[in-house]
Amino acid sequence: MPTIAEFRLPAEDVALAETFDRTPNATVRFESSVSKTLPCLWVADVDRVDLEAGFDADPTVESAELLVETDGRYLYDVTFIDDVTQLCDLLLTGGGSLLEMRGMNGWWQVRMRFRDRDALCQAHDELAARGVNADIQRVTDLTETTAAHTRLTPEQQEALAAAFECGYFDIPRGISMEELANELDISHQALSERLRRAYETLVDSELQPASDSSA
Repeated sequence: MPTIAEFRLPAEDVALAETFDRTPNATVRFESSVSKTLPCLWVADVDRVDLEAGFDADPTVESAELLVETDGRYLYDVTFIDDVTQLCDLLLTGGGSLLEMRGMNGWWQVRMRFRDRDALCQAHDELAARGVNADIQRVTDLTETTAAHTRLTPEQQEALAAAFECGYFDIPRGISMEELANELDISHQALSERLRRAYETLVDSELQPASDSSA
């Protein structure tokens, strides 16, 4: 069953350690992603000149292009060296989905969804083999017990959880239905049907007790 894992990675083992050293107050956040490439990143609490000087001096960065500047935040399209890209591939091509990855003070805090615990364990072992010290802090299974309580099928539970975690219900949406369907390896129509039936089940479960009590 799908598993959510939260863990810490030292920047010196991953990326942007030099940038963090030069901009200790900066907070960096990758956009949520279901693709097999690193997404763009948002940076806040930092002077742009200092940040770009950090990028220029960082051996893990090949190039960094500013895309958006808004409310003191900067969105960059960063091209990393091959080692960082391969690390991303290791996590994402194994069935993992990046839900959140934020960095500060030399550490990356990562939240990912895996197909199951076996996929998580495999990713952890491969990280260790590459010399990356992953400090797993929390692991949560999307259990069938939860689905049974709301009368959702496991497939509906998985679709709703993925939609929520990937920002499908955000405004604006963090992921399209097509992208979410690709992530779940199902058709657009199948995903639409699962979500529709899940909505119907959840609404019924909420309204039914009220109907019973008033009868």
